[in-house]
Amino acid sequence: MKKISDITIIDDDAITVFGLRKLISSSIECKSVESYGNGKIALDAMIHIFNNDQRIPQIIFLDINMPIMDGWEFLDAFIKIPIKDKIRINIVTSSIDPFDKKQWEYYKSKSHHLITFNQKPIDRNKITEITQVA
Repeated sequence: MKKISDITIIDDDAITVFGLRKLISSSIECKSVESYGNGKIALDAMIHIFNNDQRIPQIIFLDINMPIMDGWEFLDAFIKIPIKDKIRINIVTSSIDPFDKKQWEYYKSKSHHLITFNQKPIDRNKITEITQVA
C-alpha cells in the first residue's frame, strides 16, 4: 500500500462518501480522510488550512453536482489559492454531459494541479490509480 498524508472527499452523497472511504482504507495507507458535504464547507476548510500554514490534502475527490457550492465553483475558487504544492484533484461524477468534460478541460488547462475526470462508480483498480500523489 502507498502511504498518503491526507485525502479529502467533497461530495453530498453519503453512500458515495462511504464507498470511497472503504475503498481508500482497503487500498491506500493514509493518515486521514476528511469529507465535506458541499464545496463551500470544503473551500472554507481549505482556506483555513492554507492560512494556518498547514498542509493542504494531497488528494481531493470532488463531486461536481452538489448544493450550495458545486464542484466547478469550488474548483474555480480553489485554484486561486496560491498553493505551491501540486494537488491531485479527482473529479468523480455520474454526469455524461459533454459540458462537464469541457469544464474539466478548461480547469485542467488553468491550474498547475493535476485534475482528472472519473466516472462513478470508482472500483478498487481505479482507486489505486487515482490516489497517486500529483
